[in-house]
Amino acid sequence: MTATQFCPPFSDFVVYVDESGDHSLTSIDPRYPVFVLSFCVFRKSTYNKQLAPALRALKFATFGHDMVVLHESEMRRSRGAFERMPQTTRTAFMAELNQLIAEADFQLMAVAIDKRRLHTNNEPVPHAYHLALEHGLRSLFELLTAAGQRGTLTHLVCEARGAREDLALALEFRRLCDQTAFAQQGIHLHMVIADKKSNSEGLQLADLTARPIGLSVLRPDQDNRAVAILEPKFYRDGRGSKAGSGLKVLP
Repeated sequence: MTATQFCPPFSDFVVYVDESGDHSLTSIDPRYPVFVLSFCVFRKSTYNKQLAPALRALKFATFGHDMVVLHESEMRRSRGAFERMPQTTRTAFMAELNQLIAEADFQLMAVAIDKRRLHTNNEPVPHAYHLALEHGLRSLFELLTAAGQRGTLTHLVCEARGAREDLALALEFRRLCDQTAFAQQGIHLHMVIADKKSNSEGLQLADLTARPIGLSVLRPDQDNRAVAILEPKFYRDGRGSKAGSGLKVLP
């Protein structure tokens, strides 16, 4: 069925998805042996009126323009636009960024996979990204259903990872949507794969959330300021628990 034959109305939400860690199970980094897929779910009205303009304003104030694409790895390693940033400027920027994220109105869902445990399991080893996507979509379905989005189309924006990987991801996404019968229950999803250089505020936020979540899973007893800021954002079940809903740790 083509888009012109059937196109439900757009939903009130948009979802930005990004990853942390390598999905490969053949070479596992002992310092960071996890793969995390983070889903940041926004009401479009909130995204347009609050997050996007606030993040652009912070970039203008810090860099003089808004073309800098924020990547957690570059910020952590002082590369790119952060390579020669004075410490006082960096400290002020990080404080304002943390405040911006704390005040941002969105819901967070993440799937973290311990690749060591997944790799040693005797069962056939799945694709880590695809496995995380499957579990993330289940939580997203619950959220959209509870938010009254039946009969609408919700877009998931994911960062490109290469032509072959993108094609495999698109095929797996369609398989999962068909298998879980989202469309038959009125929840329609469409994936948008965005270029890595895309200056999307939502994708940049998703990128900033993924690694801190992975570190919190690896070292739960270690102080993690970023996750403390994110804690109120996690999607929760009817009992108020994020475990298994807003945060799934596999296997």
